[in-house]
Amino acid sequence: MAHEEVILLDFWPSMYGMRVRVALAEKGVKFEYNEENLAGKSPILLEMNPTFKKIPVLIHNGKPICESLNVVQYIDEVWKDKVTFLPCDPYEKYQALFWADYVEKVFESGRKLWMEKGGEQQTRKKNYIDSLRMLEGILGHKLYFGGENFGFLDIALIGICSWFYTYEKFGEFSTLIEVPKIIAWVKRCMQKESVSKSVAEPLKVYDFALQIRKHYGI
Repeated sequence: MAHEEVILLDFWPSMYGMRVRVALAEKGVKFEYNEENLAGKSPILLEMNPTFKKIPVLIHNGKPICESLNVVQYIDEVWKDKVTFLPCDPYEKYQALFWADYVEKVFESGRKLWMEKGGEQQTRKKNYIDSLRMLEGILGHKLYFGGENFGFLDIALIGICSWFYTYEKFGEFSTLIEVPKIIAWVKRCMQKESVSKSVAEPLKVYDFALQIRKHYGI
């Protein structure tokens, strides 16, 4: 393409932001990274995403694209000369989009493991592990969720690997024992430079989670 301006408004531990960073890396798109302070949102974030005021926001030639799955799909459609994320087959494409939406259930159940306290922790842990097992069933014996190639659903889920350690610490379980195929998938994904250089370091994420819990008195 001709000269482009690509800016990403993001927050380093965000699983949603990691999706976008991986997608841009997969496509080889150069971009300017703007780290947001979510305690005091920047004027550009408020201007570019006035509806939800959340990251990530991709700004392409001055135009904002919001909501991480929308952003990943936009990246796939705009930079077509690179690898593709979504299948051409309509049904396979629908399946990828459907399960990418389901990933939100995994994210939300994981958040409850480290952000909530009280007597329901066993239920929270079960809900989280069950949601991962559902996706493990979709993965099956394939290399990636789409088969031989790293694609849309892989990108939708991969950010969670940075949070596995945090979930394990607060939930007192082993992801490897509970969903070994997911861990094997993570290891394959991490061999890709686009992933390893885009996702956050697990111990750093854990320290962040501790700080957030302290801030909220948990």
